[in-house]
Amino acid sequence: MINLAFDTTAQSCSVVLTKDGMTIAKSVQRMDFGQAEALMPAIKKALDDNKLTINNVDLITVCTGPGSFTGVRSSLSAARTLGLALPNAGLTGVSAFEAYIEDMMPEELSEINAIIIETKRSDFYFQAFDQHKKPICEPQALLYEDIISQLRNHKVSFSGDGVERFLSQPSGLSLHAIKMEEIPPIVALAKCGENRYAKKALDYPKPLYLRAPDVCIKG
Repeated sequence: MINLAFDTTAQSCSVVLTKDGMTIAKSVQRMDFGQAEALMPAIKKALDDNKLTINNVDLITVCTGPGSFTGVRSSLSAARTLGLALPNAGLTGVSAFEAYIEDMMPEELSEINAIIIETKRSDFYFQAFDQHKKPICEPQALLYEDIISQLRNHKVSFSGDGVERFLSQPSGLSLHAIKMEEIPPIVALAKCGENRYAKKALDYPKPLYLRAPDVCIKG
């Protein structure tokens, strides 16, 4: 089974190609802008390097966010277009929260596992999972104090690209493990897609927006 997974929701254009669960191509280009333009060439290179064509792909896995409005739309537009072109291939969306928690090792898991994703504002994108990687709350955009109130009096592990800023001030929490990721882990994202494919539980990709986009009116 060939799985093509990609993400442009954060500060990168990430593409991974797996065959029967094994990574055969991986590309992570760090960038603040231009992910949409970089995505299709990166996909083509991954396929070309393995002497495959897009018609060989059995599953398309895309990150649904949260992240930049433009980045989320770029990923989903590409995934949905490929899905239309490949009616026999599976198509599924995976949130960045799911990728981050999937990437945590058993020894890193705690009573509560908090995924903190950067918003570049005063708040954070947040979702908590139990020791079995099951969600215990819905994804939310919350201020620091509101997240702390949910985690107090528990043993907590952290992961996500917002962890460094979140823990830049004393939290008073009982900490077990800290993973200061820079971008959503693309291999873990692919694995989430493969798990859904195996369970026949594909989820058509829909954008995960937790707040309205930042817009302004030019004078």
